[in-house]
Amino acid sequence: MSATAAKPRSKPSWANELLYLARRYPLGVAGAIIMTVFVLAALFAGVVAPLDPFSTNPRASLAPPGSAYLLGADMMGRDVLSRIIHGARISLAVALGATFLGSGFGAALGLASGYVGGWFDLVVQRLGEIMQALPLLVMALVITASLGPSLPNTIIAIAIPLIPNVARVIRANVLSLRELPFVEAAKATGMSELRVAVVHVLPNTLAPLIVLATAQLGSTILTEASLSFLGLGVPEPYPSWGRMLSESAAEYVRTAPWLVIFPGLAISAVVFGANLLGDALRDALDPRQRD
Repeated sequence: MSATAAKPRSKPSWANELLYLARRYPLGVAGAIIMTVFVLAALFAGVVAPLDPFSTNPRASLAPPGSAYLLGADMMGRDVLSRIIHGARISLAVALGATFLGSGFGAALGLASGYVGGWFDLVVQRLGEIMQALPLLVMALVITASLGPSLPNTIIAIAIPLIPNVARVIRANVLSLRELPFVEAAKATGMSELRVAVVHVLPNTLAPLIVLATAQLGSTILTEASLSFLGLGVPEPYPSWGRMLSESAAEYVRTAPWLVIFPGLAISAVVFGANLLGDALRDALDPRQRD
């Protein structure tokens, strides 16, 4: 044997792994940067926004973009840029709240449906198919109209239609996982069915759950904007991108196009960033997508 033993290969650091992922998924990095910018703007809206989004100035009504109002002013003389920045709070709060709520309930329901099986699985799947027969926006409209326009009700209205989609994906993963040897070994040691499902099966469904939740983030933002556009989202005086479009699209689209262009660009940018990030996470976490 050689006197000098071969040195073991060092494990790559987290910085090297991040650099590798950034080179492999540049579009995902772009999506993460876009989402980070909007999240930081929402968190520090009171500091970043140049003016009070609720302050009105009749003399500055429909003022074009310039030094006083970088993105112009609306019909009540409110700063468009400040309202877009504060509107990020509403849109991201609804999107994140609805995604976490719908994904959490959907994951729990899918885990129980796939692991328990039998009549419970049959009932859950039939109810899910009934809910999936209606488009997300239509179902959210019905729920919001029943509950009334408010921030919590908007989150609930968007979260409920997400539940069956998440439940079906998690159920499919649970059906394949519950027959694997490590689950049978856990049962053989005397673990209860509940502990096996929560401790051994559920953690192995987190990767598809993260990918699905990220992919649904863009659709929830669009749904919130659509509800606000129709007057069923977050009520005044809170700024919302969809409500900003609703207030100006029909009457001021020709005389003051900045009232439509800039909120529309904000919605498009955050949805684009969420979709890019979701696609990159899907490729990174799905073994079938790897070389």
